[in-house]
Amino acid sequence: MPDPLLIPDVFRVGLVGYGLAGASFHAPLIAREPALSLRAIATRNAEAVARDWPGARVLSVEDLLADPELELIVVASPNDSHAALAEQALRAGKHVVVEKPFTLESGAAARLGALAREKHRCLTVFQNRRWDGDFLTVRQLIEQGRLGKLYSFESHFDRFRPQVKKRWKEEDVPGGGTLWDLGPHLVDQALQLFGMPDSIIADVGRQRAEGKAVDWFHLLLRYGELRVILHSGSVVHEPWPRFVVQGEADAYLKHGLDPQEEQLKAGLRPGMAGWGAEPPERHGRLSRGGSVPTVPGRYEEFYRQLVLAMRGEGPVPVTAESAAQVIQVLEAAQRSAEEGRTVPLD
Repeated sequence: MPDPLLIPDVFRVGLVGYGLAGASFHAPLIAREPALSLRAIATRNAEAVARDWPGARVLSVEDLLADPELELIVVASPNDSHAALAEQALRAGKHVVVEKPFTLESGAAARLGALAREKHRCLTVFQNRRWDGDFLTVRQLIEQGRLGKLYSFESHFDRFRPQVKKRWKEEDVPGGGTLWDLGPHLVDQALQLFGMPDSIIADVGRQRAEGKAVDWFHLLLRYGELRVILHSGSVVHEPWPRFVVQGEADAYLKHGLDPQEEQLKAGLRPGMAGWGAEPPERHGRLSRGGSVPTVPGRYEEFYRQLVLAMRGEGPVPVTAESAAQVIQVLEAAQRSAEEGRTVPLD
């Protein structure tokens, strides 16, 4: 339990990286949390910081991690740097948020969790899609028993991006490709609902002619009789439903992605009218029960829960252990695809 006399009223935050994740997700959400203050950003894009957050200092990564003013470090840099930067921040005595994927191998995830416990610091991973409205709706339907015994669960994150963009996520580098970009979201949601699977069968590929990294994946997770399918394609004109859940009593079908990412990019913020809400025409439906209003999404819940955890008043929003399990499943998926076999999971 932290010493109440040493807990600040407002935690000062340093953000590493000002790309899509840092600029569109973390900075706006940090700014909407009254107990957080964004003080410094490590980026090469100083002009964007001066435009968006004129009160924040632009520092090198090394200077930001060593800055004694900062209590919380948010790591929103390329995937292959997450583990090293999180370790440096923890050793500097900071609380740490890591953008997903947590790490690129499960051993590193376990070591970071142990280090955070040793240093008595909060370590959490930005699995923001736990607070997608459609996922919250699916979870509610399952917990209420409205679908009955489940037989299949399908989760799709499809895009129509036939042209390969010049960015690290689409390069053949550690942590590049959609399996490590979108896979952590889909896997984490499945684990939140059903826990670790008995086994996994995976197929991953590169479909676009100029593509260098994985841009298509299909994962089959086995849970006894239940089958969970997690899928993403990059050249999908007509996206499959976001969720299809088949149960003994009913089935749920939902099209379209949660609106919060696009709302953040458009300047909408938590607390504003319409935040996280979907119009009725976007609602999912039950086969027997008709339309189901989508639970409003709430990405702001992540940082609200983190503040409570740093004050010793609750758990972190995403534990390092649960984030490490996501990495274990992705590692197993890679083995399955490479070896063409079913891979068991503990």
